[in-house]
Amino acid sequence: MPEAWIIDAARTPRAIGKIGKGALAQVHPQRILSTVLKALGERNDIATEDLDDVIAGCGTQQGKQAACIARMAALDAGWSTRAPGLTIERFCGSAMTAVNLGAMGIMSGMQNLVVSGGVESMSHNSTLENRVPFIDSGNKHLRAQYAQPHQGICADLIATLEGFSRADTEKLALKSQQRAAHAIENGYFDKSLIPVFHDDGSLALDHEEFPRPQTTLEGLAQLPAAFAAMYDFPLDEEGTTYKSLVEQEYPDINIEHIHHAGNSSGVVDGAAALLLASPEYAKAHGLVPRARIISCTTAGDSPVLMLNAPVPAAQRALKAAGMQIGDIDLFEVNEAFAVVPMRFMRHLEVDESKVNVNGGAMALGHPIGATGAIIIGTLLDEMERRDLSTGLATMCTGGGMAPAIIIERV
Repeated sequence: MPEAWIIDAARTPRAIGKIGKGALAQVHPQRILSTVLKALGERNDIATEDLDDVIAGCGTQQGKQAACIARMAALDAGWSTRAPGLTIERFCGSAMTAVNLGAMGIMSGMQNLVVSGGVESMSHNSTLENRVPFIDSGNKHLRAQYAQPHQGICADLIATLEGFSRADTEKLALKSQQRAAHAIENGYFDKSLIPVFHDDGSLALDHEEFPRPQTTLEGLAQLPAAFAAMYDFPLDEEGTTYKSLVEQEYPDINIEHIHHAGNSSGVVDGAAALLLASPEYAKAHGLVPRARIISCTTAGDSPVLMLNAPVPAAQRALKAAGMQIGDIDLFEVNEAFAVVPMRFMRHLEVDESKVNVNGGAMALGHPIGATGAIIIGTLLDEMERRDLSTGLATMCTGGGMAPAIIIERV
């Protein structure tokens, strides 16, 4: 099978995703993404007319993020009009799926040069009206058949079933903040980080805005549980609640609500992308590979426990690569909630010293449509810094799914 090479990875800093608080809240999402595209083009001297596709994940394709933001961002970057664009959505896994699709296009022999990534302006998303409720577009028969609670409720449910305590999750949340602070202080993210500018040329953001290095265990212990109040809140005129949805599958469950703002992912704005090429194209155009993609896949799992699919996704990716879990040097498992990497490490027997070593979304934030590309780039940067060979990235998504990818340094 032909190989797909990763030539480069770039991303913006992540900004607080709230109007009036975040540095990117007034920057158009197309510009946030085009900033990354333009940087990849200039850093690698891409002949953009050769691009077979520009694939971008975006979780909320409404308002400023509508109208195929991949194509609009490519045009905003000044790229050739011959470079097409495709915008996709797989909830939180959108950008990782975009990378996987780009890799599959190259590995199939049908494409040679692809840019894949994603963008999410969560500050913009908060301004939208008449949004479809999460996992419910009016298909109540589907909701009744596959009880799909709010993702925060799922996190608390998984913690209850797995026996993870609030203290357990807060220890990991603190470690995420400490690791992120160490990485930032020592410049571990600098290779991939691209500053964002306003239209008038003034700087919008050149550093991570969300981390809270002053976090303590005592402070985390004082935060109120974020999802307890919504558990009994009526979702429709018939009185359906998240509690009733959960009890369809777990009638005797007594959920302990332990997740809050400190041990859940942060709401942020940001974008990221990777430049992918076939070996033949790369060699002919002087592009030097940083890694090859060994396998990429997606797995489905229980919609009720919608955050659990990273485990079967990783197992599927390993099987496709003919590898064992012990063959992987480093892991990135998106910290949508603390229980996601905790369960991953428990069920696959992975040591904490190999997972999210520079912090994760609890400290740095989770721009839904972009995070998958961000963590692949973070993984690659750290593999190079430590002179390691193999890495695996995965993340949960809405609906009970997870993409996964295994990369190997060239």
